[in-house]
Amino acid sequence: MIDIAQQLAAIHRAVGHRTLAEHEVVAVTLRRDYDAEIADVWEAITDPDRVRRWFLPLSGELREGGTFQLEGNAGGDILTCQAPRLLKVTFGGPVSLVTLTLTEGEAPGTTVLELDHTVPVEMAGSGAGALYVGPGWDGAFLGLALYLAGEVADDPAAAANSIEGQTFSQGSVHAWAETVRASGTATEEELAAAVRVSLAQFAPALGGQSS
Repeated sequence: MIDIAQQLAAIHRAVGHRTLAEHEVVAVTLRRDYDAEIADVWEAITDPDRVRRWFLPLSGELREGGTFQLEGNAGGDILTCQAPRLLKVTFGGPVSLVTLTLTEGEAPGTTVLELDHTVPVEMAGSGAGALYVGPGWDGAFLGLALYLAGEVADDPAAAANSIEGQTFSQGSVHAWAETVRASGTATEEELAAAVRVSLAQFAPALGGQSS
């Protein structure tokens, strides 16, 4: 059993609008501290043998200028790969960009992992678009935390789809809804619609119940 409230609280979330290359984008940002050395965290998010143990099978030409594919999920181009601190990729399309930044934490032997996912505002619609990706990234951050703590699931995808995993995702949806609301980047109507879709996607077995 995981402490769902504690795991949800461990992730810092932010949503905002930015201008990148003269285009307005919606930016979804997550940040979490991990009790592991930076080289260990880097290897855990880039080594296919390790990634499949907490996330999904990973394949491709895994180098800067190469490509990657997550089984049953998104793929893309590897734009920047500067071990052990910076990884930037396209994710599911050329204008969907994911940047992972690793820095040493305040405590010795800890690492801060930040993920930044940007998409054009025309694609996201509004800040409410964070509800379509944020809970999935929360689940990945949880899976990585459990893996680094030595809690390895036989099947990470099955664990994410379990009732416990969906309960975490349900809480994540509501946490992202509050983050979007606080950002002022979506109307209440846009937010309510996104919450309904997100709950159906990430917590289908719970019937769209509120946490």
